[in-house]
Amino acid sequence: MTCDRLVCANCAGPVSEGRCAVCRAHRERLHRESPLANLSPAALIALLATLMAVALVAQKVATA
Repeated sequence: MTCDRLVCANCAGPVSEGRCAVCRAHRERLHRESPLANLSPAALIALLATLMAVALVAQKVATA
């Protein structure tokens, strides 16, 4: 989950802006809990492609 679309119940501002202490605390907690949330879509695609390549090599080694 990202904090881009969350609205703070305390100050009614976007959590991503961190206007109040509640926003900043929630934003920090979200970033700490999900390390992949900060990656761009291109980085996630590259990570997925790398994992698929490793799986393919492992499969070929196991069958040889």
